[in-house]
This record gives sequence, C-alpha cells and structure tokens, in this order.
Amino acid sequence: MCSRFQACTPFEKVVLTLPPLVLLVCVAPNLLFILIIDYDPPPTQKPSNGVSGDYLLGAGRADCTGPVAEIPLMGYANPDQVGGGLLTRLYSRAFIVAEPDSSKRVVFVSIDIGMVSQRLRLEVLKELKSKYGELYRQDNVILSGTHTHSGPGGYFQYTLFWITSKGLIKPSLNAIVKGIVKSIDIAHQNLKRGRLFINRGIVENSQINRSPYSYLQNPASEQSRYSSNTDKEMVMLKMVDENGHDLGLISWFAVHPVSMNNTNHLVNSDNVGYASLLFEQEKNKGMLPGEGSFVAAFASSNLGDVSPNTKGPFCVNTGESCDNPQSTCPVGGAAMCMAMGPGTDMFDSTRIIGQNIYSKAKELYANASQEITGPLSSAHQWVNMSDVQVELNATHTVKTCKPALGHSFAAGTIDGVGAFNFTQGSVEGDPFWDHIRDQLLGEPSNETKACHEPKPVLFSTGEMTWPHPWHPDIVDVQIATIGSLAIVAVPGEFTTMSGRRLREAVKREFDSHGTAGMDVVIAGLCNVYTHYITTYEEYQVQRYEAASTIYGPHTLSAYLQLYRGLARAIATNTVQDLPSGPEPPFFNITSLTLVPVVIPDRTPVNKTFGDVLQEVRQQYRVGEVAEVTFVSANPRNSAENMTEHNFLTVETYVNVSGKWQVVRNDASWDTRFYWTKGSSGQSNATIEWHIPSGTEPGIYRIRYFGHYKKILKPINPFEGISSTFEITSL
Repeated sequence: MCSRFQACTPFEKVVLTLPPLVLLVCVAPNLLFILIIDYDPPPTQKPSNGVSGDYLLGAGRADCTGPVAEIPLMGYANPDQVGGGLLTRLYSRAFIVAEPDSSKRVVFVSIDIGMVSQRLRLEVLKELKSKYGELYRQDNVILSGTHTHSGPGGYFQYTLFWITSKGLIKPSLNAIVKGIVKSIDIAHQNLKRGRLFINRGIVENSQINRSPYSYLQNPASEQSRYSSNTDKEMVMLKMVDENGHDLGLISWFAVHPVSMNNTNHLVNSDNVGYASLLFEQEKNKGMLPGEGSFVAAFASSNLGDVSPNTKGPFCVNTGESCDNPQSTCPVGGAAMCMAMGPGTDMFDSTRIIGQNIYSKAKELYANASQEITGPLSSAHQWVNMSDVQVELNATHTVKTCKPALGHSFAAGTIDGVGAFNFTQGSVEGDPFWDHIRDQLLGEPSNETKACHEPKPVLFSTGEMTWPHPWHPDIVDVQIATIGSLAIVAVPGEFTTMSGRRLREAVKREFDSHGTAGMDVVIAGLCNVYTHYITTYEEYQVQRYEAASTIYGPHTLSAYLQLYRGLARAIATNTVQDLPSGPEPPFFNITSLTLVPVVIPDRTPVNKTFGDVLQEVRQQYRVGEVAEVTFVSANPRNSAENMTEHNFLTVETYVNVSGKWQVVRNDASWDTRFYWTKGSSGQSNATIEWHIPSGTEPGIYRIRYFGHYKKILKPINPFEGISSTFEITSL
C-alpha cells in the first residue's frame, strides 16, 4: 500500500479566608508545574530530485517578557520568588509551514514561559481568528512552553494556579498573548519558498533522571531496550529558503530549564533560552539579541523526570548523597536534598548546559541532509480527561479520574524542594495535613480516593470549584504532520518512559495504516497545563511526578489511546470525521490579583530619576564586572505601559564617527538588571556588565532607561548615564 507521504474580589476572599491552605500549597516548590568562533556552513545541497521550494516557510520572533518586578515567577511555586530584575528577555518564536498551492498550514510556536495555559491559548486563538479568519485555528496552531521557571506567572484561569501566582495578572497575560500573536504575524509576513531538513544527534553531559527509583519500576525488558534512563537524542528541524539561505530551526530536547534555581529573582529563559541566544547571535551577525531574521527555538519535549543539575542530589548541610527513593537526608529530611551543577553557581550551570545544547544543534544544523517532503495535516480534539474510558485490551477497560494531587506533590523535587514533613514516595496520607484539608476544603470523595490509588490524595482539585474550578477537565490533544514529521503536542510533562511509549504508539499507528517511516517528536507543555504524566508502573511508587499525575494511574493509557486516534485519522485522511469534543470554558475574569498596585515613584532629596548613586570605576579588564547604580522607578511602569522597552544599553565610543555604538542590551547574557524596592516609592536600579572575553579595548558607558509615575500625571520616560570607563587589554 502506498504511503500518503510519498509524493474584595472573589479571589481575595478565597485567599484571605483560607490562610492555612495557602501555607500548605505554597510549600510545593514546583506547584504550578508542578504546581522551571565565526562559522558559516555552506548552503544545504539541493535534494537529489532537483525539486526546491516544496513549502512556504516563515519564522518570526517577538518579545513576550512582561513585568520584571513584583510579579511571582512561574515554576517553583515559591511565594518569596518574585521578579526583581532581568537577566535575559523572553521571546515567542513562531514557525509557519504552508503548502504553496493550498491553505493547509502548520504553525509551531515555542514560547519562553513556564507552560502554555488554557486561558493563554484561548486568548491567542481569539486574536488570530480576528486577524486571519479560519487560516490559523486550534487544529493547526501548536503553542509550546519552554518550561523556564524564571518567567512571570499570573496567566491562568484555574484557581489552583492563582495561589502562588497571586491571581490572574493581566499585564503578564497580555504581554505573552501580544508576543505570541506578533511572532506569528512576523512569520506570516515572512513566508517564502523553502525546504526543510531533519537531523538527530546525542547530547551528552546535560541531563540526569531526577526520579531514577521511579524509572526502575518499569519492566526490565522495556528498560533493556534503552542505553539511558533519559532521552539524550536531540531532533532538529532546519529551515532554509529555496536558495539554501538560513531561515531558522526548531530543536526538541528533553531537559528541565531549571539551571536557575528557586533563589533566583531575575526574569530569564534559562538554559534552553541561552542556547537560542547563542544560535541567533551566530546567524544574525552584527545584530543585538532579539534582532535579526534568523529564529532558533529550543523547544521542550518529554522532560518530566529530567534535570540539568548533573552533579545529582546531595544533602546541602552534610555533603552526602541523598539519591534514595524518598530523596531525604539523615539531618534535615527532604528539605536538605538538592541537586546542583554542573557549574560553580546557577549562572555558570545555565551557561554550560545551554552551550552543550547549542553546540549539538550547531553540528546537526550544519550536517542536516535528510529532507522533509510531503503534505501537511493536523488533527485536534478537546477531551474530558476526567472521564476517559480506556480499553487496555479486549477484556479490560479502565477509566481516568477527576483531577487530584497526592501528598508527594507538596514534597517538590531535587530541583526545588518542598517544606514541612512532606517527602517523595508517600503512598499513605498524613493525618495532620489530611485533617487540615478536611476542615478547610472537605474530604475527597470515596470515588476519587479509590480512583487514584495508590496515591494518597492531598488536594481533590477536581471536586473544588470555588470561585472557579481548580483544575481543567477539558484538555487539548493534537498532532500536526509535516511530510514524514509528526509533532505530538502534549498538555503537560511526560516522563522519559511515558514519552517513549507515546512516540512508539503514534509511530505504530502510522505504520499500520500505510504511512511507515514517520519521525515522531514530542512537543511538551502545549496548549493547556495538566502537570505530569508518568507510566502506570512509575505511578505506583508515588514520587513527585506520579503524585502530580492528576488524572490518575491510567492517564498515560488514555493519552496513548487518544493520540493513536489522531494518528489514525491523519493516516487515513479522516480528520474531518473526528468529533471536536467539548469546548473548554472561558471564565469571565478581569484582573484578580494580590500583586500590589504600583504607587507613585519618589526620589531621594536633591536627586532626580536616573541620577547615579554609585559610579563605575574608571578602568576595567576583561573578566571583571562593571557596575553602576541609579535612582530608579518601578519597572512595571515600563512593562505595563510601553509596547517594547530596553532597560539598559552598553555603548562604546567610535573614534572614527565620533558617536556612541550600542554593543549590549538588556537581552544580552552578560548584562544584569537588578531592581531594589525601597520605602515610600523610592527604589534603585543596579546594572552589571560581566565583561566577556573578546571585548574590544576602548571607552564605554552604561545607559539606563525607565519610566516614573506621579499622582494624577501620565507616566514619563527618563534615562541615566554612567561616567565613561575604559576597558584595557592588560
């Protein structure tokens, strides 16, 4: 058979009336996610059949950073981890593949955020429909979060995610929506004939399995098929125009972007974002970060149990290993067990892991020769994941459960630990916390308890509906195919073995319907966030990932069944017969938040905004840090009122022209913007430039840009300039 690929708001009330609940939920550090040399390769050779320009291709990038101060960061669910400045900007990177002779299109967007929320996706689809009609829809648009744990939160409509995000924060939501739509607009405008190539390779020294005890519960025969307990393979999709000129790339690789730990307060895109920055800087020569037409996305995959902290877990108080089933230490318990590395600090670790990922992608990009050809297709359904009947075999049927989180959810992980006496691997409840839960929220129903066994239910979120449901029931499942490439968009964090089973199931389904040889990749954290998805075997030992598998022990089996159905529909050209399923709700929420309002800004006596409080030195060498502190205003004035904004530039004086040239901005890896809030509306901004190797000797200065707010007056811009300083070659 031939293959078709040939040829006192309600929110304030809930928080203020349930303080013990807030305390309990906030100890789960991954709560919400839970819930963290010049080289120019030659143009790719023409394919052997001489055909060029098989697709229309477009790539676009847009800023989606949002507020960098006072907004809780999304990832570790640490109530003390709020934004206090900027390390690197966050971007939405969009890619459009279209058939030249039809309206068939596939859009893949990788966004530097913790995960895509249902509210975010619905808002984006609404904007796209108003602009493009039915061209970009829920079935052919994939939105995928990179899973950085250092981006602003506050863009969810389900109650659970409000607790540590302090509600629905419209400036944060709006910045992400606007950035995603703008990146798609740019990709749409840039469409041109081009070709796609795929390549794969192994990335070493960049990941460990953070729940190896869970992984070992999988059948030995299954484990024996793999050389590692993590997926080390990177899949890279290369895009060039019909003349072989570079357009962009998408890389899928399984690793948590949690090199920046839960003590960090600088908004940034973590290790995968640094890889994007490196690749885009190489291809967009002479451009500042965020500029240039080449777009490089390092997207998430089945990263559920994969950590970049390669030194592994050890007791921070004693130095001994805590690589045990409960991840606990003899002194201090689970709260002392943390993983770090490979660098000397979190900045160094981010750099090392990002460099590793970038280096492999660069190699794969240069050598990509397998061309992707064939038609485009996409299939999507909304599914009530709290009630899916799963046929395990001809005689056994099981079902999924209403959402619930187990006790080990509150323990966190070795990348971000919990508190109190919660530990991973809890298969029994704790009477103390269960009693508090029962008094405040009510006891989970017997049905929910039985459905989730052996998970001891801590929060029966599927039975909690005030002021809005605490977890989603309606979930997106989606596959898009580009010739022989199938992108499986999953709504959460699949563990290593879960992802392997999903890829195999989808590939077998395509094979059995005459479409052999499909390359199947998993795109993680897409469209709606539903925490984790473990295998049935991993679920039995209830480490963090299993306790956070919210639809029960048969969640993975349900997804395998659903995604096989999508693959079958694509392979048999029956997508039009798929039921669309129940549409997700869109709650009528305006802005429910406990984030403090921005008060009018004030300056010290005899000072104005932008004045220098602490000057730079007169001279620096490569490897040193140039630092200057200014009289500041709240950065939220800039993020919430300006479409695009730079907080800083580093500039060098050009003798020939007699002008200053910008060499760094606030998206650069080696600049850091720290904001320190004082009293009565006063604040300071400190800018650091970690002078990198290769910096030309010369005269430099640092500029700071902000906006201040006064009572009954519009927001006004201001700037500050440091004294000049010299960088010497000695």
